[in-house]
Amino acid sequence: MKPVYEPQAEEYREKVQAFLAEKLPATWKGIGSLEGKAAEEFMMQWRQVLASSPYLAPGWPVEYGGGGLSALEQVIVAEEFAHAGVPTGSYNDVFGIQMLGNTLLIWGTEEQKRHYLPRIISGQDLWCQGYSEPNAGSDLGNFALKATLDGEQFILNGQKIWTSSGQHATHIFTLARTNPDAPKHKGISFLLVDMRQPGVEVRPIKMISGESEFNEVFYTDAVCPKENVIGGLNNGWAVAMSLLGYERGEAAATLSIRFQAEFDRLLALAQERGVASDPRIRQRLSECYGRVQIMKYLGLRTLTKFVAGHQPGPDGAISKLYWSEYHKIVTELAMDILGADGLVPVGRKPISSFQTDDGGAANSSMSWAMTFLNARAGTIYAGSSQVQRNIIGEMVLGLPKEPKPN
Repeated sequence: MKPVYEPQAEEYREKVQAFLAEKLPATWKGIGSLEGKAAEEFMMQWRQVLASSPYLAPGWPVEYGGGGLSALEQVIVAEEFAHAGVPTGSYNDVFGIQMLGNTLLIWGTEEQKRHYLPRIISGQDLWCQGYSEPNAGSDLGNFALKATLDGEQFILNGQKIWTSSGQHATHIFTLARTNPDAPKHKGISFLLVDMRQPGVEVRPIKMISGESEFNEVFYTDAVCPKENVIGGLNNGWAVAMSLLGYERGEAAATLSIRFQAEFDRLLALAQERGVASDPRIRQRLSECYGRVQIMKYLGLRTLTKFVAGHQPGPDGAISKLYWSEYHKIVTELAMDILGADGLVPVGRKPISSFQTDDGGAANSSMSWAMTFLNARAGTIYAGSSQVQRNIIGEMVLGLPKEPKPN
């Protein structure tokens, strides 16, 4: 297998590279070289640059504020941004653009699209995801948030948990039970809720790394207008599954790039520590290298379908399962290489608690230690590994479902 791009694709790549060269400082080393206020300021300025270009929402139609780019052009943009070590948006854009925006393009009414999509691009609305609950994590269909219709609006009472970037959001797309008498996966609606109201409370959750990127969200007689139902009343499960396909499937273009860069840092760390020639370390490094190459070809498989016009589906679980389980292995190796230094980490903390540290990050004990701690969460958030295996077995391979308890 020797995947290659057509000549016109490489021409577009040069256009993206020229954009990055024009907009980034000449001394740019990647956002991983920044920390604290400097990183936040760059993120805000960079998002403004992207909002006035085709690259913030590259796949959306132009009439809704997007770039109108082809699938192949979107892939090239994602690759070049990853190579340059620059984000494709702010923390909440993964929810507003990648998840909700793409879902609205499929399920939203014309009025909903024209109202919400430009506000996402401008940054006027910042979104987060309200799916999991204390008793509905891996078994998402078990959630209990109630939405009772009262005239022209729903009244919401209940709780969501593990809400990423919820403390920064102005709005939340949430699953609520609008027909409590229907079976578990029926009677569910997908609602768009304004969080800037007295009935919504956000409480940050302290993580093992010391950060608070996750939150609890409490609804107490919060209101949601009836016209903010997406995909029709009691049809929320189908909408939710469509959105999860985007959450799990669209990172295929950049995952292998990020993990390859992380592996290169790990190899440099082993050389700096004088253990690269240890046969036990070499064996484990070889395993990690091979896994990253497999990840690359899994991504190419997904991209082939994407460029051909296929929407993300349940096979996105393959990529999610693979990278999250791999990340535990590679970060465990990093901590073994660091030895006792890993117990007293020093240096800059990663900007985000998700996946790898950013491009340009120093090869420090703090970077690896925090990434090691966060890697454990990767096998849980966005669907646990056990759930991903069930999805692959039942929805991809067509195997019989697991027997249910009486």
